[in-house]
Amino acid sequence: MPTTSEVRIATALTHGRLAAALTLLAAVLAVAGTGLLLVTSAAAQPAPGAAHVPPEAWSWGLLAAALATGLSSLAGGYAVARVGAAAVGALAEKPDLFGRMLILIGLAEGIAIYGVIIAILILDRLA
Repeated sequence: MPTTSEVRIATALTHGRLAAALTLLAAVLAVAGTGLLLVTSAAAQPAPGAAHVPPEAWSWGLLAAALATGLSSLAGGYAVARVGAAAVGALAEKPDLFGRMLILIGLAEGIAIYGVIIAILILDRLA
């Protein structure tokens, strides 16, 4: 029969693997989204009647929006993986820390949201 500490360690390792898998998924989605935007940026044209933006500025603006979203998603995934792994370990020891850990994970997720907001502001400037 495994001891309580062995069960806690096994649970932490399982959650650590889950956090690593989610980080990898976030990285793949960020890279795929950035690549898709870069490939389609040549075909993207401003809306008719929109302010004239030079094609070079249009391409750089789309690249900046893609990088803001992609890199902030990678950073957010990495932060959630690190904080999540630490939170699982802390919760195994003291379950009453759940609320505090949830707040820390939410702050780490905020990094990705900030990147999306910046991308929306950049795209609004282009339109």
